[in-house]
Amino acid sequence: MIDITVVIPTYNGAERVPLVLEKIKVQTNTDAFSWEILVVDNNSQDHTAETIRDLQKSWSKDALRYCFEPRQGLAYARQCGVDHAKGALVAFLDDDVLPAADWLAEAYRFGRDRPHIGAYGGQIHGAFEVEPPGGFERIKSFLAIRERGAAAHAYKPEVLSLPPGAALVVRKAAWQASVPKQLTLVGRINGTMLSGEDFEALLHLHQHGWEIWYCPTMQAYHQIPRHRLERDYLLSITRGCGLCVCLLRWVPARPWQRPLIAGRIVASSLKRMLAHFWRYRGQVYTDVVAACELNFMVYNLLSPLFCMQTLLKQSQNMPPVEKTI
Repeated sequence: MIDITVVIPTYNGAERVPLVLEKIKVQTNTDAFSWEILVVDNNSQDHTAETIRDLQKSWSKDALRYCFEPRQGLAYARQCGVDHAKGALVAFLDDDVLPAADWLAEAYRFGRDRPHIGAYGGQIHGAFEVEPPGGFERIKSFLAIRERGAAAHAYKPEVLSLPPGAALVVRKAAWQASVPKQLTLVGRINGTMLSGEDFEALLHLHQHGWEIWYCPTMQAYHQIPRHRLERDYLLSITRGCGLCVCLLRWVPARPWQRPLIAGRIVASSLKRMLAHFWRYRGQVYTDVVAACELNFMVYNLLSPLFCMQTLLKQSQNMPPVEKTI
């Protein structure tokens, strides 16, 4: 029995995955438990498969495994990882997130000591190619950066306070019993930046009674190149995060509660937008951080419409399309 499986979902990650594997290969304090790595190739069009086959030659038998998931979308890749993982714990790492030397040991220890926890994430720091814009702290969470202090604590799923999937550990049995095979949100596909598939899975876990926690001793570093700090990219990220809000808030809700939730989202978004305009006024045109905050609020306001459109399309067996909003 394997104690923990590290799952690395990747799309066209031939140049990125080797560095992640190198960091995992030199993990410390791992003698007390068994572990493996599973790279999930999410329909890559580059030479990811060949790269992994070459790297397997330098690993011990079955320590580094590969599987192919043809359905595009991070939700499908993560589900494939859970399905094929041999470990009781499944530790997801995005292909641009580099773990600290003791990340795996801390991930195992935290899960072993807290069997009531269904999922947990640690600190994710930004490793920036260039200096972020002024005020970046206010929007860093949109880039999966989490720095919540030195004390372990429970997240608050009821207000969408959750760890990102970029460096997340889940209990396999809890996931399999709680998370649907087909999520509403599947990830950033077809040129869209719609996100939230990781939060949707965690909300299902929470709905089934599992706690979601923050583990400060698990530390990783999100590699953020120059283009991810440019205005257009940041606006697209905040748009995708805003659009998924209503869908996420509807996950634990009963049908009769959904109109009330949608109404609250519209009212609170309008209130926040007015306050933001009053505070920053013309700065939303010159300050990228203020522009991103406003952009998130605008698409948060539109999220009930997008939510209804998405569910209608799914009922007709049609994929959701972000560009129609």
